[in-house]
Amino acid sequence: MLLPIRLLALDLDGTLLNSSGLIPPANLAALERARARGVEIVLTTGRRHLFALPIAAALGFDLWLISSNGAITKSSRGELFHRDLLPASVARRILVDMADFRRCAVLTFDRESRGALAIESAETLQGSVARWVQANLAFIEQVVPLQDALTADPIQAMFCGSLPLMREAGTRLSEGEFASGITVMRTEYASRDLCILDVLNRGCSKGHALQRWAAGRGIHPSQILAIGDNYNDVEMLEFAGIPYIMGNACAELKTNGWRLTLGNDEAGVAAALEEVGI
Repeated sequence: MLLPIRLLALDLDGTLLNSSGLIPPANLAALERARARGVEIVLTTGRRHLFALPIAAALGFDLWLISSNGAITKSSRGELFHRDLLPASVARRILVDMADFRRCAVLTFDRESRGALAIESAETLQGSVARWVQANLAFIEQVVPLQDALTADPIQAMFCGSLPLMREAGTRLSEGEFASGITVMRTEYASRDLCILDVLNRGCSKGHALQRWAAGRGIHPSQILAIGDNYNDVEMLEFAGIPYIMGNACAELKTNGWRLTLGNDEAGVAAALEEVGI
């Protein structure tokens, strides 16, 4: 027996947002209809909470956000449900072992002030994620060596750069003595030759955060519709009873047996909701 959909878990970049970073009107209307039918909407994103808030505000109603790929679950009003930080001792070992990649690294902390983001090289990051750097200038602090910024447990360590460079970084992370204590979430944008590796605490992902949230709400996985487009959405899509992959996702992710909707420039979220009747 099919149970009614009670929860919609929705990725942002490449899913809810089109390629211009805007919410298509059809998606907005579809979310309003879903909400009117009693479906709870949770945004799930690799963005940190503050950087995702403008998207939440554009929806026009209060909701909860799973941000930093599952490390923080907090409402748009600032209420905290769960925080899963990376131990500073582990982050320090990672940065020492990943010395060849430290110029591509960012540490993220759960604070909304300068130092929320710590980097070692602005020049290197300007070459790969220039728009992100410009949007976050007020929060970025340059620290050399980067491990000196670890005066508290960070949310995550992030490495970003070209696809070949990040493949090397991913291999190094998987071979480090700390590998059993971390989770590495990968987000790829092949058209931009950009890969982002988020290094999180062990067992931390969008999927684990969604599972924790659903349990707290008494919602069975079969009552969850999840929509995503990238590798960092895999655990979330595997947990949800009704998983949708976006039409703009890479070919590999379309082979997992998930339902396929339209691309993010074709209001694929609205198309998925229409298909399931909400």
